Amino acid sequence: MTPNEQTIHRFYDAFSRLDYAAMQSCYHPEAVFNDPVFGLLDAEEVKTMWEMLCKRARNFSVQYGEIQLLDEEYTTTRWTASYDFAQTGRRVVNKVTAYMRFRDGLISEHTDAFNLYIWSQQALGITGWLFGWTNFFQRRLRSKALASLHAYRKQ
Repeated sequence: MTPNEQTIHRFYDAFSRLDYAAMQSCYHPEAVFNDPVFGLLDAEEVKTMWEMLCKRARNFSVQYGEIQLLDEEYTTTRWTASYDFAQTGRRVVNKVTAYMRFRDGLISEHTDAFNLYIWSQQALGITGWLFGWTNFFQRRLRSKALASLHAYRKQ
């Protein structure tokens, strides 16, 4: 197993235990993260995001697999998180493809790709179904997620 594969296993095994400190240790000090909900985050925001999500997780599980080493720097991993969305209590099963770049055996770039419209339908119900596909709704969702993250950081 390559060092990058070991990091991936360490990261998702920690995620399954909601051990945000172990997850954070898998990131390079200059790492960046991107996903449809939070958008682009810097290294400190990434660490805070995982802490916030792990601490707020309810009825959570994660499965991962299909790790593909594209070369010595880049990988993809498919993973699925199942949880109760804190704001609504609705069950979400989010199927994600992670694209990671590694430097010094740590994650330096991490992008999680998933269908935000499907996520919003599950998490927000009829509101997500009606409006989750619109750019306006998605920008508003991202703005609220970032505001929540920044408020959490100030605590």
